[in-house]
Amino acid sequence: MDGLSELPAAATWARLHTFMAVYETGSVKAAAENLHVTPSAVSAAIAALESALGTTLFGKAGRGIVPTDAGETFATYVRKLLGLLAEAAGAVQDAERGRVRIGAVATASEYVLPRLIASFAQEHPQIELSLSVLPRDELFSLASDHAVDVVLAGRPPRGSGLVTRARRANRLVLVGRPGIQRDPLTTTWLLTALGSGTRETTLALLTRLQAAPPLLTLGTAGAAVAAAREGLGVTLVHEEAVREQLEAGELASYPVTGTPLDRPWHLCTTSEPTAATRLFLRHVCAPETVGSASFHTRHRPTG
Repeated sequence: MDGLSELPAAATWARLHTFMAVYETGSVKAAAENLHVTPSAVSAAIAALESALGTTLFGKAGRGIVPTDAGETFATYVRKLLGLLAEAAGAVQDAERGRVRIGAVATASEYVLPRLIASFAQEHPQIELSLSVLPRDELFSLASDHAVDVVLAGRPPRGSGLVTRARRANRLVLVGRPGIQRDPLTTTWLLTALGSGTRETTLALLTRLQAAPPLLTLGTAGAAVAAAREGLGVTLVHEEAVREQLEAGELASYPVTGTPLDRPWHLCTTSEPTAATRLFLRHVCAPETVGSASFHTRHRPTG
């Protein structure tokens, strides 16, 4: 019998939560603060896990700690275990008293979700909602690990096991300060951070056009748009995020071959969404409830 199976179930789950807190923060002290326990309690939990597993999970690096190879491997399993446990709890709860863990890319969280979340919370006040705003790749990884219930982003990658439940039209447009005289393909292109779907789309477009303009990474879409408005270059951005600035004349669109790009928003879940998640999907696909903000599917998700 392995060491973990000999521990009481409640103690095992608590120690796994503690392990992930240390893994994600990279600090015993920070993990203790997040868990509202003492650093010595965190250290004891990690020591108990290492003893049960017969391996070292963390090693020292300067003044901090880093996961060992065994710790990295263990984390991939623990993340899935804890995600499945949370999903299992949601699956057996009454839909109206469950929870929906939403993951969204930054632009969608600012311009697509607020109206949907507000109306859903009003209609289903007993359902607990949480929102994680992360780059696309991280969100799909979390969804595959059952750590979020629904993802709002672009198309999920092949082989992820995720299912697109509904879509909503969306375009990417190239924008910059009005009055740019240079060829847009020779001016600076402003990029979002690594892991961003918009960044990958931008670079793929430039490759197809065989263009090599100067590139400047600014991190977020908001920072790229602000820089474009100040004349630092042009940026490919979701049309919804700049519609008001285009209408006000603060930005202008600059069509180049291949743009605008159709990049619909996708609402994705695992193959077996919880009852509360199905209620959320049904809600956001109801135009009579959310109007023009609604998503669309051939068959409305049932709750």
